[in-house]
Amino acid sequence: MDVHETLTTRNKSFAADTFARGLRMMPVLKTIVIGCVDPRVDPELLLGAELGEIAVIRNVGGRVTPGVLDELAMLRSVTQAAGADLGAGWQLIVMQHNNCGITRIADDTPALAAYFGVAEDDVADTHVADPRAAVTRDMELLKAETRLGAGIAVSGMVYDVETGLVETV
Repeated sequence: MDVHETLTTRNKSFAADTFARGLRMMPVLKTIVIGCVDPRVDPELLLGAELGEIAVIRNVGGRVTPGVLDELAMLRSVTQAAGADLGAGWQLIVMQHNNCGITRIADDTPALAAYFGVAEDDVADTHVADPRAAVTRDMELLKAETRLGAGIAVSGMVYDVETGLVETV
């Protein structure tokens, strides 16, 4: 069986055993997690979230980039179109991890500058090699983003790929 067949077979099991009809589009916990695309770091699984409880945006490094800020602004527009808003009562969580693949290109200043939308001289301020400092930086970017609703709580976590535990930043 190839990968496609394996996944569609698993989907049939999901549809039969786990699928929950009638889930709302808005996450029940009013939470959006920004996390890394690394398959070892699936926010829904490692935080024990049930289907429909949280929304997740994943990218390389679990970083707040200009693209993520644009995506959050678009999510706010979608939420407003549905008659609600991202604001008080909502939580944004930046979750990064140790032993991240992005650290392997920490010396590729041009690529990182383009990814983060910063000048090459400012790449060091993105803290690619230090997940705790990176989470702090990214939380500050979220708090300063004017396209998001007032009152959104912003927090951060670093996941340890060796222990399975998260640490609050």
